[in-house]
Amino acid sequence: MATYMTQRPETAAAPATSIELAEVEKVYRTGKLEYQALRGVDLSIAAGEMVAIVGPSGSGKSTIINMITGIDRPTAGTVTVGGQRIDQMSEEDLASWRGENVGIVFQFFQLLPTLTALENAVLPLDFSHRGFKRERFEQAAHDLELVGLGDKLDHLPSELSGGEQQRVAIARSLACDPKLIVGDEPTGNLDTHTAADMFDVLVRLNDEGKTVLYVTHDLSLAERAHRQVTIRDGLVEEGE
Repeated sequence: MATYMTQRPETAAAPATSIELAEVEKVYRTGKLEYQALRGVDLSIAAGEMVAIVGPSGSGKSTIINMITGIDRPTAGTVTVGGQRIDQMSEEDLASWRGENVGIVFQFFQLLPTLTALENAVLPLDFSHRGFKRERFEQAAHDLELVGLGDKLDHLPSELSGGEQQRVAIARSLACDPKLIVGDEPTGNLDTHTAADMFDVLVRLNDEGKTVLYVTHDLSLAERAHRQVTIRDGLVEEGE
């Protein structure tokens, strides 16, 4: 198993952040059709926790992730992350908040195929115009080293295994040193051994103090969280 660095150079780890959902409902409408994905969810996650969200397909797991990351807005209820009501933010403020505070890792790696691992990892820093170009690339290189890819900076996604591509995605999510790491089935596209190896990176990030929240169908990975929250039919069934 690979060994990873666990600290950014010359910076302390960002403080973790807390999450509070209160009576959150989400209704999707298509024409005259309505689908209620969430039916009044109350959920509290403490700063620094590592929480797994589990439940059957279509239960509302990804919708909860979308509420917490501000990708989507609730139809009713409140979403508070790090003491801020993100459901009340403008789209511009929400995009800025997300870029500063949240790292998102998806099941499908969503790497740009014509860019190297380093170029993919530096994208969030480029979008946020942080520092000088040289400093951004140095930070992205360090993030790739953190996830065990310091020797593959110049590799294209097609030259990397699935597990390595997911590590690039994690490195990219770390670009702005977020307080919250969110994974939506982050190991769902990997074999069991590779998933367990990659998951160790999330554990180490949590050990640094970051809040880690992830959706998974893999019960063995869910059991590695501090707590499991089960969602069924748009409601929290257990784990509060």
